[in-house]
Amino acid sequence: MPQIDKIGSASPTTSASSASFVTRSARNWPVVRVALTGFFALDGFLFAGWVVRIPEIKAQVHASPGLLGLALLCVSAGAVAAMGPVGRLCVRYGNHAITVASAALLCVSVALPPLTHSVLALGGVLLVFGAGYGAVNVGINSAAVDFVRAAGRPVMPSFHAAYSLGGLLGATVGGLLAPVLTPTRHLGLLAVGGLLVTAWAGRALMRHAVAPADARSDAAGAASAAPAGVALLVALLGVVALCDAYGEGSMADWGALHLRQDLHASSAVAAAGFAVYSLTMTIGRLSGTRLVERFGPTKLLVAGASIASVGMVAAAVSPSLPLALAGFLLVGIGLSNIFPLAIDRAGALRGPRGVATASTLGFGGMVAGPPLIGFLAQAFGLPLALLSVALLIALAGVSALVVRAKA
Repeated sequence: MPQIDKIGSASPTTSASSASFVTRSARNWPVVRVALTGFFALDGFLFAGWVVRIPEIKAQVHASPGLLGLALLCVSAGAVAAMGPVGRLCVRYGNHAITVASAALLCVSVALPPLTHSVLALGGVLLVFGAGYGAVNVGINSAAVDFVRAAGRPVMPSFHAAYSLGGLLGATVGGLLAPVLTPTRHLGLLAVGGLLVTAWAGRALMRHAVAPADARSDAAGAASAAPAGVALLVALLGVVALCDAYGEGSMADWGALHLRQDLHASSAVAAAGFAVYSLTMTIGRLSGTRLVERFGPTKLLVAGASIASVGMVAAAVSPSLPLALAGFLLVGIGLSNIFPLAIDRAGALRGPRGVATASTLGFGGMVAGPPLIGFLAQAFGLPLALLSVALLIALAGVSALVVRAKA
């Protein structure tokens, strides 16, 4: 069974034919890496483009806050429903083919919400959009896991940095286009542009498959030899992803409100707080590969969880606005590489099915975090509610240590 601190190490069961396949494919790695980076960036770009147009679409369908919440829940429902089956499809048809097909679905579906005129119709198209979003996340992460194994370098954080940069770019472009383009034209342009990127990057992926044949057979062999043990490790990695995503979702939905409501920051400063968090997370992911190579994934996971937990405590309970902003900075740095490394290890253990399992649990944390924070805030106040983020992030670090001990 591969050890958690040996990401990218060759399996002892690697066949000669598989080794020669990897050698022959080495010259194609830069092409595949650029294509995968493009898909990760596209994923973040399209999702951010949809998010910035939610207010106009809410008004268009005459949705109350409660009904809009139910419609938005369809995105999560579609994503969670798609992840498991897509993991199995990746095993059967290959990660690259599923990535391309899923990205095409995501591109087409992002143009559908502004065409609706009722909450029911909006919920229906958001189910499709969510399915595309969930499917492409399983596909690209599974393909990235294969690339990491073939290239022998822990470059998974750099792919997730591309997702973060795509999201920042999508939100910026959306903000600039919102005053001059209707949601229909804006998201329609995103769909067309996304399909062009998919055609270009998809052609590169389909022509240059670098996934070594032993990657899935080794994971399958490990699963058949000790199915309970492998399943437990994947589940624990899913817990790591869940705890991290709980923190990310809570920071996105409640961080700025905490600064505004509890620390009386101006709207600009509150927005800057979230920008600091997002920027430091992106920087952390861009430096993730070097950090993993120097310290190993387990040390990086535990250190990240510790830093993020301390930062969250400072952000939640500090009466000082500068100290709270410093806490946001630490949370962004600490969380930056936890999710990518958890997904990478789950994929190394069970291939696309491991990616699907960990991604589903992680997405569950993203979905459950914001409303749970709301319930806790109603009962105990927002600062104390945010301390639950610190607790779960600490749990992610403990889970990473357990995975290493059992691997």
